[in-house]
Amino acid sequence: MIDYGQFCTVARGAEVLCERWTPLVVRELLCGSTRFNDIRRGVPRMSGSLLAQRLRKLEDVGVVKRLQGSGTASEYHLTDAGEELRPIVMALGHWGARWIGSRLKRDQLDAGFLMWDIRRFVHLDRCPRGRFIVVHFRFTDAPEGERRWWLVIDQGTADLCRDDPGEEPTLIVESTVLALTEVWTGDRDVETSARERRVRVIGAASDARALWRWLGRSAFAETREAARVA
Repeated sequence: MIDYGQFCTVARGAEVLCERWTPLVVRELLCGSTRFNDIRRGVPRMSGSLLAQRLRKLEDVGVVKRLQGSGTASEYHLTDAGEELRPIVMALGHWGARWIGSRLKRDQLDAGFLMWDIRRFVHLDRCPRGRFIVVHFRFTDAPEGERRWWLVIDQGTADLCRDDPGEEPTLIVESTVLALTEVWTGDRDVETSARERRVRVIGAASDARALWRWLGRSAFAETREAARVA
């Protein structure tokens, strides 16, 4: 546990929030994840034991409350104190998008986290009602086991599958992990990536045009794009 040995509330707040992985755990909770396994999908390189430790600490300081979910699984929900971290975490993300950007190294690319982020920000209100949509993502350079993903949109929900759901894909998206990450984060625009064939969308032209309206982009993409253009 961090202990700066100061009464200053900047120091005291940093003791809670600035331990390794803790800001990302809070980010996952702010994004709506409540179950342990869902939180871990957003921090796939964090061990389960360390995640449990960080959640216990956040519970101890009153940022998180643990509730009994359906069955035997616990759910983790932000308290009022935890919810007050939202503008702080979002400001950190926008600051990073504006001044740091991506400039991603190979070991910072993660197909699983990218797809999880895409799934949770799908604009369900922009997807055609009453239509079953399957978007099949093919990564040409991801590790074995992470090259194929299916995003299934049906009846106001979006599910992410690693196994073929058995339905004909509405669209197929083919790219490297880097290329789709750059589009998602605002480092490159869709049109340029498509023209350079870094990201290929295969399917009906009307659906292909609508895809990015359905998916949207990262919460910080507009900030990154504005900084890049400037």
